[in-house]
Amino acid sequence: MIKPRSLQAYLLQCVPQLAQNPDQMQVFVDQGSLQANLKRSLSFEYEYSLQLIFTDLALHPDQVLVPILAWLRTNQPDAADDAVRFQAEVIRKDLIDLSVTLPLTERVLVSEEDGTFTIKHIDEPVFEYSLPDPALFKALFADDLRDSLDHQLMTEGYIEKEPI
Repeated sequence: MIKPRSLQAYLLQCVPQLAQNPDQMQVFVDQGSLQANLKRSLSFEYEYSLQLIFTDLALHPDQVLVPILAWLRTNQPDAADDAVRFQAEVIRKDLIDLSVTLPLTERVLVSEEDGTFTIKHIDEPVFEYSLPDPALFKALFADDLRDSLDHQLMTEGYIEKEPI
C-alpha cells in the first residue's frame, strides 16, 4: 500500500505542528480487503479504511482537514462526497484529539513475463486538478485565521468569550 505513507508525508509538509511533532499523527489501516479475479490474473485492488489519529492538536480541525481533502481530491478522486468521517474530543478550548477515516482503494497490476512476476501500482486517473504545493497551506496557520475562527465560534455562541 502506497497511499497511507503518501498522505502522511503530505500532511507533514502541510501542517507545521505535525512537522514539528510527527508523533501527534498515527496512521492505521482498518477493514482491508482484496478484490481479485484469480481466474484471470494475480492483479488485485486494495480496499480499506485509512484512519488518521491526531493527538493534542492546538489547531482548528479545518487546518488539518483542508490538506486531507486536497490530497484526497488527487489521490482518490472517485471518493463519495460524504466519504470522510471524523470524530473529535475537545481536551481544552485550545486542544483537541481528532480521528479522521477515509475509504481508499489502490489498484495493483501483477504480470508474469519469462517466469518472473512484476508488480505495478496503478496511478489514479489524472484530472485537471493537481495536488497543491504544501506551501499554499501557510495561510491556514496565520494567527488572524485562528482569531477569525474563534471570533466566529464566539459570535455563534459555541464558545464563551474570554473575560477581560
